[in-house]
Amino acid sequence: MATEGRVLVHFDSEGVSVYRSRSGELKLLKRERLAFEGSRAHEVLADRVGEFCAGLTEVNEVVDSTTTRLYATGVFQQLPQLEAATLVNSVYVDTGLYFNIVGPELERFYLETGMSACGSDDMIEGLIRREFRNAVVCGSFQQSLGYIEDTIARLREIGTVVLSPRSTRIKPETAGTDFILFDYQDLLKNERDTWRHKYMHMDAFRRADAVVLCNPGGRVGSGTIFELGFMAALSKRVIFTEEPRGVSVLFPCEVGLGA
Repeated sequence: MATEGRVLVHFDSEGVSVYRSRSGELKLLKRERLAFEGSRAHEVLADRVGEFCAGLTEVNEVVDSTTTRLYATGVFQQLPQLEAATLVNSVYVDTGLYFNIVGPELERFYLETGMSACGSDDMIEGLIRREFRNAVVCGSFQQSLGYIEDTIARLREIGTVVLSPRSTRIKPETAGTDFILFDYQDLLKNERDTWRHKYMHMDAFRRADAVVLCNPGGRVGSGTIFELGFMAALSKRVIFTEEPRGVSVLFPCEVGLGA
């Protein structure tokens, strides 16, 4: 991927555009007209998306959650939440790819970003410049704090607001314990109070464009696995920094930061 660049695919109501993104530059590889507007049944949409994705090997030898990103607007935005979730799951089962249905507000943000940056009304031009307005970063704060801090710095570098954690400065009293707290958090009332802090962190998922899971070496800890259930219930976009290992149930996600 480092040599060829990542393939970005944009599905809209009338067709599909395929791009290659490399070093901040975007190249249109092909544009194909496909009529999605006439058939809104998620089964039909999933079949058409799957068929198209099967042909992506023409532009990239490897098509997986690391090399390829799917984005959808138009008719896909109009699907009821349950049907949209079913479509995302069906596409994942058929292709192994996460089908990211971009909400109208986020689409407008991408369009405005692209127009401001290079005078382009192509949503993907804005997306490669700033993919997230905001995000939550997860991982083992006890074992991987430095790695998490580097990831947060990388996100903030491109203007992403990190909703949680807001700071990674550890309260001295909690350093080296099983449940560390940061300087903006109040101390635990008792052992059950760990749930309150955990819930406040997870509640930020609702407002985030994506949840970034820091898993150096691919390891996914038990605390992160617990949080994944909450993310799935919210149909939240999940991005691992590295290929996950040790997850017993595969689920729709992406691997690697940066469009």
